[in-house]
Amino acid sequence: MITELPVTTIAHAIQLAVAPVFLLTGVAGILSVLTNRLARIIDRSRALHSRSLQADDTNQAIQSELKSLKQRARLIHWAIGLCTTSLLLICSVVAVLFLGSFIVLDIAVVIASLFVAAMLCLIAALLNFICEIYLATAHVRGGP
Repeated sequence: MITELPVTTIAHAIQLAVAPVFLLTGVAGILSVLTNRLARIIDRSRALHSRSLQADDTNQAIQSELKSLKQRARLIHWAIGLCTTSLLLICSVVAVLFLGSFIVLDIAVVIASLFVAAMLCLIAALLNFICEIYLATAHVRGGP
């Protein structure tokens, strides 16, 4: 059921709904970093592929690095997907918070569920990101 609300109530609803927008900005920043890393992985992979074709042999070092780049790209791909899902869930929280001011329903469980799901997606994305960083720095540490 939709109810008539005074301007002050609508203004308060907008204030509540806009609060998660700061979270959107932060996650969007992380997403930007992830897409830049993926672009660098793709560029490096293309360079190695062209080098291996020119050499006409299967250089073990190149093949090893290509395998590592494939693993890194997979991790970053998952992180990007999870960050995007998190952003969509946060946008849903904003929309539900705003609509909740006009609809007389108890939507607290919906809002909490959407927010928790967004945070779980963000946590999983960050875990993928740290794993990718670990792989990227493995050769500096002398690891596999």
